[in-house]
Amino acid sequence: MTQHHIDKKRAQASFNKASASYEDAAVLQKHVLGEMFLRLKLLKINPNIILDLGCGPGNAGPDLKSAYKPHDLIYLDFAYDMLKKAEEKNKDHFLKAFSSKTAQQFICADMEAIPLLENSVDMVWSNLSLQWCNDLDVVLQEFRRLLKPNGLLMFATLGPDTLKELRAASGAEHTHVSRFIDMHDIGDALTRAGFSAPVLDVMHYTLTYDHVESVMRDLKAIGAHNATAGRPKG
Repeated sequence: MTQHHIDKKRAQASFNKASASYEDAAVLQKHVLGEMFLRLKLLKINPNIILDLGCGPGNAGPDLKSAYKPHDLIYLDFAYDMLKKAEEKNKDHFLKAFSSKTAQQFICADMEAIPLLENSVDMVWSNLSLQWCNDLDVVLQEFRRLLKPNGLLMFATLGPDTLKELRAASGAEHTHVSRFIDMHDIGDALTRAGFSAPVLDVMHYTLTYDHVESVMRDLKAIGAHNATAGRPKG
């Protein structure tokens, strides 16, 4: 264990607590969701079973159902309260568009040990959740195990420049900001896991705040507390 190791219980508690405030503060997450769908439009796919990993309050659900009308859509998150929000949101949407006939499952579990059978999923979708894993190789091997032949992994995660201003402003004796993995290291991990022809790109977004307190308030509202082992304990 290093000082950057994620304390999963602390992270889980933070996301549970943030389930009521997440929607209003998740500006970046919603924007990235739209960018991911723009890229999916370039692919001719017809996934019948989709896993929304790290689903949060289920924001991707309505669009995934509308775009693909899958037979099964599985929502997975390690924060139970977030998962309940996802169920509430997508239950309402399902009732309004019941003709899609999509069966929905809601599973509370960790991405590093997914309780699904191998070769059981056509597409794994994950919007800004992989940064909360401790072993990317384990997670990608899990994805590879779950995906059917010719299945698709579609994900977005945070890169090493994320929150660099906070990292530069903090002291060195504690980890004040989580560690984020470089794109090239992610590409190497995808290859090790057995994925073929991985395509990755980098997008830079700047969110401007008047005060550092506003940054902290937004991070708290989405549950993105410092959950590293080397965090200050005070």
